Amino acid sequence: MSIMHLLIVGLAAVVGGAVNALAGGGTLITFPMLTAVGVPIVTANITNTVALCPGYLGATFAQLKDLRGQSLRLWLLLPISFIGGIGGGFLLLHTSDQVFLKIIPYLILMAVVLMAIQDKVRAWLVRNMSKSGTATLHDAWSIVPIIPAAIYGGYFGAGVSIIVISVLGLVLEDSIIRLNALKQTLSFSINIAAAIFFLFSGHVVWSAALVMAVGSLAGGILGGRLAKRVKPQLLRGVVIVIGTIVAIIYFVR
Repeated sequence: MSIMHLLIVGLAAVVGGAVNALAGGGTLITFPMLTAVGVPIVTANITNTVALCPGYLGATFAQLKDLRGQSLRLWLLLPISFIGGIGGGFLLLHTSDQVFLKIIPYLILMAVVLMAIQDKVRAWLVRNMSKSGTATLHDAWSIVPIIPAAIYGGYFGAGVSIIVISVLGLVLEDSIIRLNALKQTLSFSINIAAAIFFLFSGHVVWSAALVMAVGSLAGGILGGRLAKRVKPQLLRGVVIVIGTIVAIIYFVR
């Protein structure tokens, strides 16, 4: 990649990292930018997954204290999410650029819809979740819906956090804060599993991945500092519009 291309994807990663910190949906910015500078579509998705690992790791560490008392859930769900992430990565590596180009508009639209209903999902969770909870063996039922969510996350990560928190809210009884911490951990597990699987695929554009990793980390820090000045709803609306436009472009292609 040229220096100009690296600057473009690096800046996109900064914006994407800030968007993730403020509202979510940064993938809808970083992934299309990789394809815009000429990276093949499957390779762009793989590179994007590897590049976003630092952001998921930071979000996980930020909520470690809220995982106390959830060790049973972690023992049950972390291995499943990890295997599902590898499964999604395996499917992606066996998808041609031509097939993925046909699928990607629908995946982007799905992510856009998930972003659009995110506030309603969160409100529903707040209304229906108890203020506190203790993990029990009944939590094993959550394994079943986590499997397809993890496979989706390994295949195309946009919106995976919203899918995971929705699934957890349907099958577990706990506070939204504790479920969100569990969601962060599972999302990181899914992403890192796919990323590790991709390391040996030969499809990672390492120059772009490294620049984007630094950019997303910087963007996440910037987004954290802007959290009190920028309304997440407004930013989410902008990302939804961008995602819709990107999906239309891919449909036209």
